[in-house]
Amino acid sequence: MSKKAIGFMDSGVGGLTVAKLAMKELQSENIAYLGDEARLPYGEKTKEEIQQYSLQIANFLIKKEDIKMLVIACNTATSYALDYLKKQLLIPVIGVVNPGSIAAVNSTKTNRIGLIATNGTVKSGAYEKEINKINNNVKVFSQGCPRFVPMVENQEYKDMGKQEIVNDDLSTINSHNIDTLILGCTHFPIMREMIQKSVGDSVKLIDPGYETVKQIKTVLQQQHLENNEKRDTIYSFYTTGDTDKFNQVANEWLDYEAHAKHIAIKELEEL
Repeated sequence: MSKKAIGFMDSGVGGLTVAKLAMKELQSENIAYLGDEARLPYGEKTKEEIQQYSLQIANFLIKKEDIKMLVIACNTATSYALDYLKKQLLIPVIGVVNPGSIAAVNSTKTNRIGLIATNGTVKSGAYEKEINKINNNVKVFSQGCPRFVPMVENQEYKDMGKQEIVNDDLSTINSHNIDTLILGCTHFPIMREMIQKSVGDSVKLIDPGYETVKQIKTVLQQQHLENNEKRDTIYSFYTTGDTDKFNQVANEWLDYEAHAKHIAIKELEEL
């Protein structure tokens, strides 16, 4: 048993979609979350930059919160930094690509899967590799949607006037006759309604967060890291960006008063 927190990292508020599921499914676990909004979008950064940022965040959460596990709740960071962090850290590290791939392969009936993600995740080919390991008969159609992350960060996901942007950006993926679509960026489930409207009800949307939380639970059990003590859980939130902006999205999405603390980039770079 371990009372230590589970650490979550993301480029911004997107990883809250995974944290929300963890808060629901792992109710006795403490959570520490850092959103690196000052340096987003990660999808346009180099592999080396993403690895550097990810290690800085991991070191901060280990030093500040003494986390027992790190969840990379960001598809781009998972694609480029998961293996790197596993070698660097002494705690278990979990990403979102493998769980999302498993869920998509289990869902598809036609072996035609779509992926929408940041340009970085698409370029990495991480989902294609993972899916083809599971079933090499599956065809994956990938598309970068860089306009979606700012829509979420700027709280435009509730503006149905932006539906045209979503329709425009998904027009190519819609031409491939897919039956399953992976939301390959943790920001995207927040705008699920607009995406579903664009692709139609016949396409099943896959949120990798659900499978990720299952993996978290499995690793906690295997390594005897669960917190079985029934008491008030502690949720800590940090952002390198604007705390008011972060809290507004976090409070609405999580239905919880986040009260995020600001962390300066300089503080991360010194770790």
